[in-house]
Amino acid sequence: MKTIVTTLFAALSISSAIAQVPSQVQDSTKVENLEEVLIQSIRVKADSPITHSNLDAEDLEERNLGQDIPYMLNYLPSVVTTSDAGAGVGYTYLRVRGVSGSSINVTLNGIPFNDAESLGTFFVNLPDFTSSVESLQLQRGVGTSTNGSGAFGASLNLLTDAVQSEPGAEIANSFGSFNTRKHNVKFTTGTLNDHFEFSGRLSTIQSDGYIDRASSDLKSYFLQGAYKDENRLIKLLAFGGREETYQAYYGIDAATLENDRTFNTVGQIFDNDGNFQRFYDNEVDNYAQDHYQLLWNERIDNNWSTNVSLNYTYGRGYFEQYVDDYYFSNILFSGASSFDFLGVEPITVNGEEVNSTDYIRRRWLENSFYAVNANVNYNNNSLDVSAGAFFSHYDGDHFGEILWSEQPIGYDYEERYYDGNGLKNELSVFAKATYRFNEQLSVFGDLQGRFINHNNSGTTSDRVELDTKVNYEFFNPKAGISYKLDKGNQLYLSYGRANREPRRSDFEEGLFTPERLDDFELGWRHNSKGVRVNTNLFYMNYKNQLVLTGAIDDVGDPIRATSGDSFRAGIEVDASVNITDKLMVQPNVALSINKNKDFFFQRDGVLTNLGNTDISYSPSVVAGNAIIYSPVNKLNISLLSKYVGEQYLGNIDSEGSKLDAYFINDLNVTYRLTNVPLAKEIMLSGLVNNIFNQEYVSNGFFYTFDDDYSEPGTVTTIEGAGYYPQAKINFIVGATIKF
Repeated sequence: MKTIVTTLFAALSISSAIAQVPSQVQDSTKVENLEEVLIQSIRVKADSPITHSNLDAEDLEERNLGQDIPYMLNYLPSVVTTSDAGAGVGYTYLRVRGVSGSSINVTLNGIPFNDAESLGTFFVNLPDFTSSVESLQLQRGVGTSTNGSGAFGASLNLLTDAVQSEPGAEIANSFGSFNTRKHNVKFTTGTLNDHFEFSGRLSTIQSDGYIDRASSDLKSYFLQGAYKDENRLIKLLAFGGREETYQAYYGIDAATLENDRTFNTVGQIFDNDGNFQRFYDNEVDNYAQDHYQLLWNERIDNNWSTNVSLNYTYGRGYFEQYVDDYYFSNILFSGASSFDFLGVEPITVNGEEVNSTDYIRRRWLENSFYAVNANVNYNNNSLDVSAGAFFSHYDGDHFGEILWSEQPIGYDYEERYYDGNGLKNELSVFAKATYRFNEQLSVFGDLQGRFINHNNSGTTSDRVELDTKVNYEFFNPKAGISYKLDKGNQLYLSYGRANREPRRSDFEEGLFTPERLDDFELGWRHNSKGVRVNTNLFYMNYKNQLVLTGAIDDVGDPIRATSGDSFRAGIEVDASVNITDKLMVQPNVALSINKNKDFFFQRDGVLTNLGNTDISYSPSVVAGNAIIYSPVNKLNISLLSKYVGEQYLGNIDSEGSKLDAYFINDLNVTYRLTNVPLAKEIMLSGLVNNIFNQEYVSNGFFYTFDDDYSEPGTVTTIEGAGYYPQAKINFIVGATIKF
């Protein structure tokens, strides 16, 4: 740690010394926007040597009809999305370059959104958050230093609504397939007394889901108070959400996919002879999360600016489950219904010994997340320097309650049958600088240190003792160079290292080794009248990458394992071409190779080196396209296409784990009415998803187990797979009235 701290303080000293160099008088048009000061320490500029894509509020609003943030990003390069309920509402997930959501760093106004323990990002906890996003940036690869867990495939940073100078309000309503509906109201007072602004949003989203019973009941709010003058912006934010979703995390097997693709296996109740009786109607995830942020941005002069952020996040909720003895014992092959699991002695009923039972349980999570972030920036015509520090503290309680049991097992109502706690502290410091030698050449350097302390105590949901105390120290250097060949062409080259700690579930599996990633990016950007092209090559070399095995646990969470050495390499191209003043195309394609090196697997009782195998959930081809046609003013018609190549759900290249490629198309139409009575604008919008009615699957799971029972003395490896089908043709229509 001493070496890392010394290096970082040396970098800060060098940056400070460089900043003392007299600067030229800065053009007032280049003075930094105070809104951007908030996130400039983690966001990169258009000409930086970091591979990235930007979207602003206008880009998002035309498709913002109720689907979650991952679906707003679906047509960016290397992005793959999926949904448990099948239609983009409820639990939705995002992968970039094949890496899962727990390896994607997400920040809200520079504050980590990833759960500190699971490292996951649960957008369902912030329904309709898209309606409060001013802009976002998706960086692919390691990217620049950010707050929270390291980016192992991408980082996504979101900036919430900017202060508005004029008062206004809007009402938005949308309705669609599967009884989906979204309603929200927004308002802003505009700037009061030249300094103050208050704004807010209330939203509700409901859907029955494409999958049987996969319903969602989502509510959210966003409140902002701001003070602003020429050199200062202070924001106080309160936002959060409440979600209740009926679960659909088990997927279905191939036979069911063929015959009844909307079937939901969750919540099944059987009698003792295995005859199906009914579904449990409250197999739900019920969770609430509230965020409070104080953001203070200060411009000292035309060169210096600072920002300080304070954050408190409070989350609490449960997952309720009917544990059916027959279903868990004979179909899931789980011992969760046994008295032994519950720590209960067998009982005698009508003269027979009973050692298992049906029961209803709730598994709770209650957590608090505190964070403070402070940055300073110096910028002149040739030098841009940022430095800062981030500290967070997480305290999470995990406990389970028994609500009811068929047999008397000695538990009182809501008595805890397991109880655990996780504590995690993180300190990170960074210094980064861009130096422009001239109009053509600039160099970028970025040093970051992360210091993590993660302690777990008590028992897990499997009633296993978990007593771990681990510390990690990471040094993450990054460097890059940009060269402008001429006004419309730029080349860049960058290198970045990221180290990443395991998550709580990895500790439960006995995995404590951190991951390391070295990322190399080589890119070309072209920008001329009517044509924009971005092309980049990437090579991501991993050490001890925690890849998804394909298997899931008893609540649908993916299980990970260390793959040793692995890599991802490929090319990404995205473009925007104005064919005419009314017609534009925006294609993108990502071609990649994703391999585990010398992957070992025990098949039929024999440990075998399978050589280089495909990394799970990593399609070699991901492509998208948007054809945007504006036949008349204020009318946009967009055909949005997405192709995802075949992929393996495991790491052993088994044909049984292969997920077929799919190609889907959506149609998005918007029309804006202006100069209407009592309103500034009415935007009518419609989205028809999967217009060609494709039956496709975007996600699944794969498992293996050794059978030494069928033929005594012989071990046979059995394989199986499950699938999460997505909706066929469906639609959402909406109207937004702006006052």
